[in-house]
Amino acid sequence: MLDFILQNKPVLVGLHLGFAILGIDFLLWLLGELVANAKNQRRMRWVAWGAVISFAFSWLIGGYYYVKFYGSIVKPVILGSVAPWAHQVVMESKEHIFLFILPLSVTILLLTMLTGQEFNDAGLKRAVKKLTAITALLALLIGLMGFVISAAARWA
Repeated sequence: MLDFILQNKPVLVGLHLGFAILGIDFLLWLLGELVANAKNQRRMRWVAWGAVISFAFSWLIGGYYYVKFYGSIVKPVILGSVAPWAHQVVMESKEHIFLFILPLSVTILLLTMLTGQEFNDAGLKRAVKKLTAITALLALLIGLMGFVISAAARWA
């Protein structure tokens, strides 16, 4: 079964995307908790853990796909197409923004682990809300970039 997954491009892309969407969902859930000024910090920690774990799986699967298939198969097709900018601009940007998602998620998790009094400081909570929203937006932007890159590969 594992061999089937590791050798199947659509399955890898689907898992990569699925875990990314799950990570975004966890971030949006956490943002809702923060905006609602929820008091259950334990639940917020679990939600933040969910985001970190989801993005970690998305990172690993996406990285494997990139090394195994994208660089040798998909990239040359896109570069030889009418839309080489899809790799030269969009994929290059995605690669760099992608690197920030997991560290940002870990930072959010660490902030939710602060003690109740520290975590409930108005300034800190506002910063955590902003960081969570920015991280979710960056992850959504990466998803949009992935769509552009996939479309360019299909058009080629």
